[in-house]
Amino acid sequence: MSENSVEDHGPWYKQFWLWFVLAIPAVTILWCIFMITVAVQTRGSMVSDDYSRDGLGINMELARDRKAADLGLNGNIRFDERRVALTLQDGDGFPFLVLNLSHPTLSEKDRRLQLQPVRDGRYETTLATPLEGRWYLDLRGPDNSWRLKGQAALPSDVALPLRPAPQG
Repeated sequence: MSENSVEDHGPWYKQFWLWFVLAIPAVTILWCIFMITVAVQTRGSMVSDDYSRDGLGINMELARDRKAADLGLNGNIRFDERRVALTLQDGDGFPFLVLNLSHPTLSEKDRRLQLQPVRDGRYETTLATPLEGRWYLDLRGPDNSWRLKGQAALPSDVALPLRPAPQG
């Protein structure tokens, strides 16, 4: 063989390195198409378009917390299998109370319960199914003018406190 001869490696479409180099942009394009499809089809639940309305809502919630603190409201709640029992200090005389149970990650598990008075400062309701896992508790009066907050890891054998959210 002479020094100027070139080896024949076959046709271009049978070369490994050609397809290896072309695979990188091809995979990138497919991944981009997939991500654009996911972005278009799913709704961003954490994104808000109206910041001023959200700010007003936050101020209303803070006002509810201040009113609960001014009224001296606090309580303890107990979850027993399917029964929810609330003891509210300085809180008798309400025809009912609303307890919002929010799951930290799955909004479809959120629940709203109406607690009925059974005696002075004590309210109860029954659950359709027992609760398990972590929950955020939000107790409100019938006119929605005050609120108490708490957290629960259920099932629990102890009474869980509900207090106005700290200010400032």
